[in-house]
Amino acid sequence: MSCKNDNRNYIWTSEYCLREREYQCIKEWVKPGARFIDLGCGNGDMLERLSKEKNIDGFGIELTKSGVDICQAKGLKVEQGSIDAPLSNIKDKSFDIAICNITLQMVVYPEIVLREMKRISKFQIVSFPNFAYFLQRLELLFMGRMPRRLLGGYDWYNTGHLHQFSILDFKNIVNTIGFVIKDEAYIVSKYKLPKWFFPNIFASEGIFLLAEK
Repeated sequence: MSCKNDNRNYIWTSEYCLREREYQCIKEWVKPGARFIDLGCGNGDMLERLSKEKNIDGFGIELTKSGVDICQAKGLKVEQGSIDAPLSNIKDKSFDIAICNITLQMVVYPEIVLREMKRISKFQIVSFPNFAYFLQRLELLFMGRMPRRLLGGYDWYNTGHLHQFSILDFKNIVNTIGFVIKDEAYIVSKYKLPKWFFPNIFASEGIFLLAEK
């Protein structure tokens, strides 16, 4: 994603941007042949790889025209639209898996995204940056400013990150909405963190497999 000094513009390029450790965690939870929707699919990296490696006929929704154009040029089934509004054209349980990868913090209504994911799919995969990561905490404590570490070099005013939430915040909202956590994975830098190792402090990213209670 790019405009150099402002990532609220969401201008995508075809440059590969999917992080490998993140992808491998998600890939483990996707069964071959599953019906799959990618919400906020960007330039289609996730959709393209899962479609090829898991023999999936995937579908995506992306807000930006630049992202949609790149996806369609790759031959992917993607339509332009907002994911934090009712997806009225999609029937209940139309998909086996709905994925929202590093996007939930960028939408205005994350609770709507989660409710719609629960409605349209049997299982849900959600990943997001953990803003309670200990280096974030230290930056706020000692530098007295909004942490920038998980904003890709942007500042609080020119980032697309609207909601800075933690792993514990996420667990609370999914419980409220009516999910059960089937599995979870945690990442710090390029490494997978043990689940028991205080992830709300030491993980920079959380990835969750959910299902309806």
